[in-house]
This record gives sequence, C-alpha cells and structure tokens, in this order.
Amino acid sequence: MRAVFGLVLIIGVALAGFAVYMARGILNQNAVELARARAHITPTVMVYVASKKLKYGDVLTKQDVREIAWPKDAVPASVFTQAKALFPAGDNKQRIVLREMDRFEPILNAAVTAPGQDAGITSRLGPGMRAFAIKVDVATGVSGFLKPDDHVDVYWTGHSPEANSDITRLIDPGMRIIAIDQNANASATASTMIARTVTVEATPQQVATLAQAQATGRLALSLVGTQDQTVASAVEVNQNSLLGITASTPAPVQQKKKVCTVKQRTGSKVVEVPIPCTD
Repeated sequence: MRAVFGLVLIIGVALAGFAVYMARGILNQNAVELARARAHITPTVMVYVASKKLKYGDVLTKQDVREIAWPKDAVPASVFTQAKALFPAGDNKQRIVLREMDRFEPILNAAVTAPGQDAGITSRLGPGMRAFAIKVDVATGVSGFLKPDDHVDVYWTGHSPEANSDITRLIDPGMRIIAIDQNANASATASTMIARTVTVEATPQQVATLAQAQATGRLALSLVGTQDQTVASAVEVNQNSLLGITASTPAPVQQKKKVCTVKQRTGSKVVEVPIPCTD
C-alpha cells in the first residue's frame, strides 16, 4: 500500500513539474510577443479635440473638449496640446468657435478666436489685410454658390479709351472670401438666396484697385476650385477679340514716279517732251 502511495506521489510531483515547465514556456512566449508588439506601437501625443459637435459662434468651454492620444507623426501643426494654451490661467475671456466642428475633431488655432476676441469679420483678417465689399447679383455672384473661405478671380468690364471699346480684364486673381452679405460662417452651405455683397480679403493696394474698378465699370467673380493651386495670368478680352475681328492694315500708298517734261513748238503745235528730272 505504501508503495502505491509513493508511486502516486512521484507521478503527481512529475506532472506538477511538467505543468510548471509548460506554464513558464507559455509565459515567456507571451512576454516576447508583448515586447514585439510594444516595439511597433506608434508614439502618441495628447491633443485636445471637440467632445461634441460644435457650431459657428459657440462659446468654447472646458466641457466642450477632451484629451486623446494622437499619432505623433500626424499631429496638425496648430493643434492645442496644452490646457494652459487653450484656456489661459486667470483669463476669463472666452474663445468663440469660428467654424463647425465634428466630435473628436482636433481643436486648431484657426478654428477658434483668441481669448476675448469677437467672431466677426475682423477676426478673419490676416495681418495687413483689409475687408472690401463687392456688389454682386445672380450672374456676377456665381448664382449663390459662393461661401466664406472660397477663392475667386475678380474681372472688370468697362470702356477702355486706348482700345476705344469695352474690355474685360482680370484684375485680382485668387482673392479669399471672408463673408457673404452679413454672414462670416465658413461652414455655411450655399443658400437659395442670392447674395447682394461679397466681402473679400485684400491688401490696401487691392482695395484701391477694386474701388476704382467698381466705380468705373462692372465687377464679376469666377469661383476657383478648392484643389486648384494655379495662379491665373493676365487676361484681357475686347469686342474685336471676342468676335474674332482682326484689325485691318491700310494698303501702302504707291508713290507715282515723277515725270519731267519740256514744252516744244513744232509748227503750229506745242508738245511736251519728257526729259530726265534734275531735282
């Protein structure tokens, strides 16, 4: 009986040892796999994103944002990564949302105003830039398809004293729209109402050009595609080029050869006899 008990004990110890050995092997293999997985993990940076959908004109609060891990090599340049930058300490001035944002969209510097800054047109102007309103209608305003942050080419049509005819000329290419009528919401969709004014961002020199052009002729806008990076070159069309009429050059006047003569009397007749010209 004791022999049987001893044999069972030996077998039990052997099985336990084998189980420990197998478990150790599995744990070691899992550790190796975990180390490999960690080696392939992409480094991340904590960034602030919208915790809910935000609309243009909303006041941004701490409850509207949250921190999430973002791939380090894909972090937008102007995203907020620190709370003190997004909500400065001791500053009760509020930030205003400048465009519609979806949930979990990164909070970019261009998407919100500076603390205490109004969300009007002035907040959308770059340094040294001015706002200029262009009067438009259904034809010149691209049938109401324009919206803030679109880019347009501005054409002038008027009378040219030099060409003595009406001409159309590209005067300012790629101008950025900052407002339609009184709406500066960049995320607003095209309305069925036709705009009466389109406000563009311009330099002081461009403002003077547009003001003169609007006072002496008619301005029309041409919408530039969002993926178009080209800059339109000088364009000018007059009535002749529109109709394919080329200016005719007058035929050269042929100068008559000078003939010199001398009168001679022959009997009762007087005749002219040609002679070489001396002058």
